[in-house]
Amino acid sequence: MNYNVRGENIEVTPAIREYVEKKISKLERYFTEAPDAKVNVNLRFNPDKTSKVEVTIPLPNLVLRAEETNQDMYAGIDLITDKLERQIRKHKTKVNRKFREKGNVDFQFTTTNTADVHDDEELELVRTKRFDLKPMDSEEAILQMNMLGHNFYVFTNSETNRTNVVYKRKDGRYGLIEAH
Repeated sequence: MNYNVRGENIEVTPAIREYVEKKISKLERYFTEAPDAKVNVNLRFNPDKTSKVEVTIPLPNLVLRAEETNQDMYAGIDLITDKLERQIRKHKTKVNRKFREKGNVDFQFTTTNTADVHDDEELELVRTKRFDLKPMDSEEAILQMNMLGHNFYVFTNSETNRTNVVYKRKDGRYGLIEAH
């Protein structure tokens, strides 16, 4: 894997670069061959003395991405590695299940003993909700979402007559997802 480590408001020292590469290279054990991937790591030091670590690893049939904000940048890198490992294990479980059902798969993982027994349980659908989507604009949808105390809200956009989702972002602002 090739590493692109960038820093915002922080100088990427050789020690930080080495720590990032050491931690993320441990993910290679999950693959049958080391993936030819460009690992993008963005390290940001915020004015409030916190650091934010973002890692994106585009692979042929999967994009691994995680971000973490922490007081200690090294702890943030450790947490990112844990998140990426969970993503790989979940994807591996999904791929292995499809392989058993269909008999072929494009993306092969190694078989290790580190797979969680709980991976199948994490993918279990435990509740289904059905409801009519009321036509409204995004501002009204945000108000409805806040009134319900949820962090997302599905609605029909009254202007486009398409299904949209508004959601609350980690920074406290709002986002809109439009279906095409």
